[in-house]
Amino acid sequence: MTLADPQTLEPARTARIPANAAITLGFVPLTDAAPLLVADALGLFARHGLRVGLSRMQAWSAMRDRIAFGALDGGQMLSPMPIAASLGLAQAPTGRAMAGGPPLAVVATLARHGNTITLSDALMNEMTSAAPHLAAIRPLPAAALALALAARRTAGRTPPTLAVVYAYSSHTYLLRHWLAAGGINPERDVRLVVVPPPKVAEELANGRIDGFCAGEPWGSRAVDLRCGRIALTTADIWRDHPEKVLAVSAARLAQDPAEIEMLVASIIEAGIWLSEPGHLEDATRIVHDHALPDVPREIIALALSRRLVMAPDEAPTAVPGLQFHPDATYPHPEHGAWWARQMQRWGQVDTFPANLAAAIWRPDIWQRAAPLAGIAPVPPALPALPGDLTP
Repeated sequence: MTLADPQTLEPARTARIPANAAITLGFVPLTDAAPLLVADALGLFARHGLRVGLSRMQAWSAMRDRIAFGALDGGQMLSPMPIAASLGLAQAPTGRAMAGGPPLAVVATLARHGNTITLSDALMNEMTSAAPHLAAIRPLPAAALALALAARRTAGRTPPTLAVVYAYSSHTYLLRHWLAAGGINPERDVRLVVVPPPKVAEELANGRIDGFCAGEPWGSRAVDLRCGRIALTTADIWRDHPEKVLAVSAARLAQDPAEIEMLVASIIEAGIWLSEPGHLEDATRIVHDHALPDVPREIIALALSRRLVMAPDEAPTAVPGLQFHPDATYPHPEHGAWWARQMQRWGQVDTFPANLAAAIWRPDIWQRAAPLAGIAPVPPALPALPGDLTP
């Protein structure tokens, strides 16, 4: 694949969508926005004859609303968000489109993994006092937190406040899954709040939350600010879990399916490029300059190379981090079905249509796009799904 030299490229047009863009996509400043940023910066969209405009969103609710009202054709989304939109959760206009079919189509997975559960120094110290034999284990078992919470209750203290980035997110369901595995009831034993990704490290540093589950680089940023420690990654909870997806509005897909297939081919090619270790420096530059200019480049490079500094003054540790390879881009409908079950499990929805995930997740588009990206259209094996736990 012949690609442009990133050093010669103009900065990405992320502040404002150009007037001549035929496809408008949103992204949130996270390292797993890399496939979109790379496809734009290296001219992969243009190679497929596409005119794509990217727009930076500071919160997932902004992404939801702009797609719902037609200001964007699609974009980077949390994996469960298309399910929530189709059910009308938190956004009635999107949900009303369900009468004519799901309002969104998941056409590719952008990445697997990439999140951390990061806890304040104070809460980590409480676990060390309550359960020294467990608190020293990495990845941290939720049982250590359970013992610290029991000590808090005995002392008459309030439960800790843990943040997630969106109510209907992988972060919400994987954090709840981890807590339940340790015998912690997320509805009773902790206080869960929503904080946009770029704000979580700041909120932890200011003492307004005691921990968070968010995508990189924000866990690493908290460590860099010396206000928290990374206890585990969400890959420690569900290995090979899908993280962000590329979703487009059903109306935009119906308008020109072939164009969306070329869009997916561009994302597959970007994932192939990102998977090459020799491209780390250029990938870091693209993500830093186009999405995360206020985050040190070395932090972005660590996340892209699947390494993390888990606590201040520690050496980087290899983790099951971000994956962008072609298999990771395949949109498995079974992933959507698992997220839907979590919504039901945690009381966010009573019931949902049996074939909802199959209607939203569109692997057929990926299979038609794969040859355009130079790979075989063979569905990869489905990663094992975690079992459902009861707190």
